[in-house]
Amino acid sequence: MKRVSIDPITRLEGHGKIEIFLNESGDVENAYLQIPELRGFEQFCVGRPVEEVPRIVTRLCGVCPAAHHLAAAKAVDAVYKVEIPSAAKKLRELYYNVYYVYDHTLHFYYLGAPDFVVGPDADPAKRNVLGVIEKVGLEIGKKVIEHRRYAQDLQIMMAGRSTHPVWCIAGGVSKGLTKENVVELQEKGKKCLEFALFTLQVFDDLVLKNKGYVDLILSDAYRLEVGDMGLVDAQNRVNFYDGKVRVKDAAGREVAKYSAHEYLANVAEHVEPTSYLKYPFLKARGWKGMVEGKESSIYRAIPLSRLNVADGMATPRAQEHYQRMYKTLGGKPAHQTLAIHWARLVELLYAAERWLELAADPEILSQDVHTIPTETPAEGVGIVEAPRGTLTHHYVTDANGIVTKANLIVGTTNNYAPISMSVKKAAQGVLKGKEPNDGLLNMVEMAFRAYDPCFSCATHSLPGKMPLEVKIFGPDRQLRQVFKR
Repeated sequence: MKRVSIDPITRLEGHGKIEIFLNESGDVENAYLQIPELRGFEQFCVGRPVEEVPRIVTRLCGVCPAAHHLAAAKAVDAVYKVEIPSAAKKLRELYYNVYYVYDHTLHFYYLGAPDFVVGPDADPAKRNVLGVIEKVGLEIGKKVIEHRRYAQDLQIMMAGRSTHPVWCIAGGVSKGLTKENVVELQEKGKKCLEFALFTLQVFDDLVLKNKGYVDLILSDAYRLEVGDMGLVDAQNRVNFYDGKVRVKDAAGREVAKYSAHEYLANVAEHVEPTSYLKYPFLKARGWKGMVEGKESSIYRAIPLSRLNVADGMATPRAQEHYQRMYKTLGGKPAHQTLAIHWARLVELLYAAERWLELAADPEILSQDVHTIPTETPAEGVGIVEAPRGTLTHHYVTDANGIVTKANLIVGTTNNYAPISMSVKKAAQGVLKGKEPNDGLLNMVEMAFRAYDPCFSCATHSLPGKMPLEVKIFGPDRQLRQVFKR
């Protein structure tokens, strides 16, 4: 049996490797996504005052600190049984949508677009953001940097820092907005809305008008039929900050809908000895292994999942693009892995629209942004939609508010089994009857890259040095070739 390793996999947050095993005929017998990082961040929170945790967990990842900050803040509110003021809730959601514009722009142009704009089999030296800029033009490159900076600067203005916010406190936020702040939010929000529409047009021109790319998106190699999970509001529309978690099976039937404190009754985690990352599944169905179909207990929690479980978008232009996407993909639910990129851009548009709606709300200027907790702390759960999937923070404290137990289920943890399955299907599809080369191996990587995985968040590791080489073994398991990056 021939073994091909992709180690390390590229354009993701964290570290991982893919092991592909070819049979004597050269077809893919099996493929594994392995995460060689140690999970352990929850233990860093034990013994700390729970009100400090929203500032601690931002260190989990430099890409998604806002998601952890808000999920932890909601959990701390629940620990103290405090209802935050309406203005504070709107401020948190406004901040989060600003962050989403920053994050989704980052993934599309820096991590996802090189595969489509530059090409999946292009020279590896060109498959990066510089290659994208070279292809689409320097002016567009400047536009990308400019609008990411808008969102970054506004996060600093609202939350004190961009990467490690210090704004959310038990019972609300530490400060409100001034009129000048709101004017800036509105002006830059309008520009980011236009940029979101521009980005959707880029996707239309460079991807949807390219038959080869559309065929790739619709191909069986990049299709996975499992369930979907996402947060929805009272009207079952997409919401990133608040609502209930809705789960549908692969046939599009609702199988669960729960509030944050009910997560343990709905989700469990399976452990395999080959990885430091767990495999969440629907508790009512039990662990059935990594299998597809409407009876599968596995689900995805990704931008496409959020759109699959929702009845629609809560803003008008995003709703238009939502409807167009599903019409092109053949209806709901959509199971095309590479369509996650498209769903992410619909969410980019929604985030910009929602940002402007909240910035225009008169209550956003209220200085009533904090309720002092009075209850004895005990236990609480907070859930938000991180860009990479449903994010759950759960804390238990003693009567003095010192954390005695912490559990986190992050978006990439939710998606670990589907990512592994997607990698295997892509490997079986693109390598069938072909000799592995860099371009084909990159097409296998495209299957996991669509999820925008963050293995630093999912495993909470302190990574060491990773080997930067690919080893190919012959049927006799003897080393035949070594490629170094």
